[in-house]
Amino acid sequence: MKCVICKHAETIPGTTTITLERDGLTYVIKQVPAQVCPNCGEDYVDEIITGDLLRSAEQMVKDGTQVDIRQYVAA
Repeated sequence: MKCVICKHAETIPGTTTITLERDGLTYVIKQVPAQVCPNCGEDYVDEIITGDLLRSAEQMVKDGTQVDIRQYVAA
């Protein structure tokens, strides 16, 4: 797909790091599969993966975890 930010390049498969923060809690997930723009570096994460990450983050909030850093593992 063409990058919607720079509008100059087609995205390519790659990985990214996602950081989610809420109410003083921080959740960092590394090596998340994404489409990445080789021109500007913008990354696009698939809807299914995004849903998985948000569910994991909600569980983290329920568990009272303040900081969690992990590598992405497909469910």
